[in-house]
Amino acid sequence: MIQNDYKYLIHHGSKDTTKASQMFPIETARKARVFHRQIPGYKMTRLVSLPELSAMLGVEGIYIKDEAQRLVLNSFKVMGGSFALYNFIKKKLGREQEVSFEYMKSKECHDIVGDITFASATDGNHGRGIAWASQQLGYKCVIYVHNETSKPRIDAIRSYGAHVEVVDGNYDDAVRKIAEDAKKYNWEIISDTSWDGYTEIPTWIMQGYTTILLEAQEQFAGLGITRPTHVFVQAGVGALAAATVGFYTALFPNDPPKFVIVEPDKAPCVFESVKAGDGKCHSIKGDLDTIMAGLACGDPSPIALDILDANADVFVQMPDYVAARGMRILSCPLTGDPFVISGESGAVPLGALFTLKNDNCPEDLKEALALDEHSIVFMINTEGNTDPVQFRRVIWDGLDPVPKKFTEIDIK
Repeated sequence: MIQNDYKYLIHHGSKDTTKASQMFPIETARKARVFHRQIPGYKMTRLVSLPELSAMLGVEGIYIKDEAQRLVLNSFKVMGGSFALYNFIKKKLGREQEVSFEYMKSKECHDIVGDITFASATDGNHGRGIAWASQQLGYKCVIYVHNETSKPRIDAIRSYGAHVEVVDGNYDDAVRKIAEDAKKYNWEIISDTSWDGYTEIPTWIMQGYTTILLEAQEQFAGLGITRPTHVFVQAGVGALAAATVGFYTALFPNDPPKFVIVEPDKAPCVFESVKAGDGKCHSIKGDLDTIMAGLACGDPSPIALDILDANADVFVQMPDYVAARGMRILSCPLTGDPFVISGESGAVPLGALFTLKNDNCPEDLKEALALDEHSIVFMINTEGNTDPVQFRRVIWDGLDPVPKKFTEIDIK
């Protein structure tokens, strides 16, 4: 038996749906979508079906929510950031009722709210979303990035009028530095990760992501599908993963899908925190050098970890070649399947599914996954071609190839 290159954790959480129901009630998802529908250029992104790949892998269906086509930003992140800005401004106005997108842009609103600079740390997509939303609403924006952030991602943030500061270290160093400087300069932090005393805005961001899931459920309903049986979702700090797990747990408390959380093996902060079994966040040190830039996080978000620790079923950490293979599968599909443009962080759930369906998958993991001909697998392509140079290196040049020992394995 060929040994696999990934690590896995079969997790038996408390399955306590209380926090999920409190944080992700369907009413909040509907409010988020009402807001998002007002954004110029908003439209529902497609739910892509891969029937030929499904047949090859022996499952009933594989469905991918394609956030590469979200607004003009090539990423899902704007859905969380914009909803956080909306709630922040509404709170500043002292209003309980809904506030329109147009009103938030108005002089009257700005006069009441005052001169605000929104700030955040990012690996790329979150910062770009905050910069875009700030520009749309007429506010200043400062974004901190770490020194391994690619130039195309930095240029994309600057293109929406934000000031970008490059910080020595990794993503978590940038988070710590922006928190320090925000106090000094009276900036308002819009972060997708939480820490002690800072949970409200990260909660709004996670709730903003549920628009994506509400759309997906409407699209599933149109196909006669009640819900997916399996959800593969990627984790950086864990915000999207927690939103996805929380939404489906709250919506189907008695029969949720099976949740598989996928991380880079060089930045598995959620995996290691859950594995520790003490309910605490555990840090991954070092430069977090993975091609999955959007997932290169060493510290999980505590409020996200709570949701994942209670409700997720399997955690896996995958090497970079798994994400690269996912990108290539989507960009060169089987005849009859649609073409999908996906970046490294967006493609790793599909790469993980493909890898786990190989016949070197351990028996206990196969049993825990319970993937069969009746399985309907859902995942989110979180980003498109957000770094064109890196994208071409993977697709054109074959960066991070699959090791030869795994290229001759039959797919079951």
